[in-house]
Amino acid sequence: MSNLIFVKAINRSIHSSSAWNKFLIHILKGPCPFLFCYYKVMKLSKSTKLNDALLQMGLRSPIEVINHLPYRYDDYSLTPEVGLSHGKRLVLFGTVITAPIINFAGRFKIITFNFKSNGHNLYRVTAFNRPYLRSAIRMGGQYTIIATYDRLKHGLNFIAFKHGAIKEEDIIKPIYSLISSIDQHVFHRLVRRLFNEAVPFVEDIIPIYLQQKYRLLPKVNSLKLAHFPTSFDDVRQSLRTLKYEEALLFSLKTLLIRRQNQLLTKSSKPAINLLMINDFVKRLPFKLSHDQLDAVRDIINDMNKAPLMYRLLQGDVGSGKTVVASIALYANYLRKDQGALMAPTDALAKQHFLTLNDFFKGIGVQIGLLVGSKSRKERDIIKEMLLDGVLDIVVGTHALFSEDVVYQSLGLAIIDEQHRFGVNQRSLLSNKGTRADLLLMSATPIPRTLALTLYSDLDITTIKQFPFLKRHVTTSIHKSDDRLIHELIKQSLRDKRRIFIVAPLIDEGEITSFTVETLFDQYEQTYPGLVSLLHGRLGSEDKDQSLDDFTSGRTPILVSTTVIEVGIDVPSADLMIVYDAERFGLASLHQLRGRIGRDGSAARFMLVTDIELPDEHARLKVLIESNDGFYIAEQDLKFRGPGELAGQRQAGMPNFAFINLYQDHKMLEYARMDAIEILSKEDQSSKKIIEVASKNLDSTPYA
Repeated sequence: MSNLIFVKAINRSIHSSSAWNKFLIHILKGPCPFLFCYYKVMKLSKSTKLNDALLQMGLRSPIEVINHLPYRYDDYSLTPEVGLSHGKRLVLFGTVITAPIINFAGRFKIITFNFKSNGHNLYRVTAFNRPYLRSAIRMGGQYTIIATYDRLKHGLNFIAFKHGAIKEEDIIKPIYSLISSIDQHVFHRLVRRLFNEAVPFVEDIIPIYLQQKYRLLPKVNSLKLAHFPTSFDDVRQSLRTLKYEEALLFSLKTLLIRRQNQLLTKSSKPAINLLMINDFVKRLPFKLSHDQLDAVRDIINDMNKAPLMYRLLQGDVGSGKTVVASIALYANYLRKDQGALMAPTDALAKQHFLTLNDFFKGIGVQIGLLVGSKSRKERDIIKEMLLDGVLDIVVGTHALFSEDVVYQSLGLAIIDEQHRFGVNQRSLLSNKGTRADLLLMSATPIPRTLALTLYSDLDITTIKQFPFLKRHVTTSIHKSDDRLIHELIKQSLRDKRRIFIVAPLIDEGEITSFTVETLFDQYEQTYPGLVSLLHGRLGSEDKDQSLDDFTSGRTPILVSTTVIEVGIDVPSADLMIVYDAERFGLASLHQLRGRIGRDGSAARFMLVTDIELPDEHARLKVLIESNDGFYIAEQDLKFRGPGELAGQRQAGMPNFAFINLYQDHKMLEYARMDAIEILSKEDQSSKKIIEVASKNLDSTPYA
């Protein structure tokens, strides 16, 4: 019997025989992935369109569907109408007392109607470009209105409505991350239908003694409460279990990687000549800070040991990590090995290439650049020089770990902005050598206790001191119509300085007046011939031309997205204006701020936002109060807020599904201690979770 006929037979019989059910579970848990996937795809939905959309999301089976959990929960409980703050989201039940009318303001259709809540308050409701409301909402009808409060007008800015009162079971609404072709309600209904079918495949992997110790729910119960909560207490209970499981698996995986790494040793190499290292340091045009010297010692000690180096060098913007990396590359050169420095963008790779050429001038070190913007002929020449051993150091982007790039003797791989690369990519580069040392660098500062938990697989060195010119950057918050913005731009232009204009990255469907293209058009009209444009969709040649025009001063204003966050070193830039600043994380804004005032002159960092929410201003004021990247990173985690119940993807951090790094750092610490205990015993109770953690050790979930 063919697989196809066999599976169809199972489909016809699945609900008619418990024996079939047991047999199917045995098969699906066994070594037959074809049957597992084919049967499951057939069972997900009767709708071909929905099945295709689910496959596009990577959801091929009921168990994968129920493991796709909400990333947030909307609260539709009625809002008390006391002490309402401007911009607050409200859920009100009441009666529409005037029929909706439509007025026009330019291209906009403005719909207004009066609404009396059950709290006996009268509101004027305003909706933009929702003409359907005129027929959907009727005078005298009772509705639940979701809106934001306008304190100045004592009115409501319309978001959504529902006929009648909201049912008790709908008060807490799970919101899933879905592609646009799948409706939230349709997906939730699918989860409800498939849940019982998926239950036999749900496994409790947390050891029983830890479940009892922390009073965790069985996995099935936690999934059920996550999808179908009746209260936020249900959500919290569910998340305790899911978060702990995620934290424990993460800690086990990183510790297993560390154990695996410690078994790898280098081929015998000569000790690095410390006198020559000292001579190199003395030749530098500046003095190293104590933190930089400590970092150099850590790295040289690692390189002189038999086990391979796996070290993370973290430090704030401008703390001097590149100098430390240069010394490491020189040490590697002294032991007759090749070094590779990988960066996430062409711009940063080129910047490192120029910096290294300055540092190694007159020493005889041969350095090559391998980036996508070079011609095929140029790339082939670099590859040949690497294979022949002519090049001592190569700087590049992801091209460095391509299959056709072969090194004669790679001894040290350095990866800058390491969070922008997956673990697989990092492994591909370090594996290019016969057991090459690996140094990762990150400008996303992480508090040390948290870093020890998140990067258990690595040794960590932190640079906190700033060795170069002290920067004088003033940070301030402004409305988009503030005249001071253009006054400061004109002053910078008179002083022959450079100006960054930064636009937010906009997700599809979002609306803003400040896209990078819109801002470019506006500034080009105001300052004709003085503006360049830079964003990720430009070709390499156009990017290079824009940057060259900007740095040379031909176009002293650069309108850009966050592609300038790393790798752009323009010492004469003294002004940066960030539009829709509320859309940026604090750590990202701090990185951007590091692009200006690099020559020690006074600089201005202007955050432009028209949002009047007090919490948002409090968040942005952290940047006014502090230049300490470690403090700012901590506050960035804090301000992600209790409302964001699922873990958030954050640059430089592991990509957790549930963990909130600020709220759950204690849980991560406990999970790490539990993981250490589990690996020290490796008894029967921990067999399952070790087995799960041991799978795909090259796919640790870094962002």
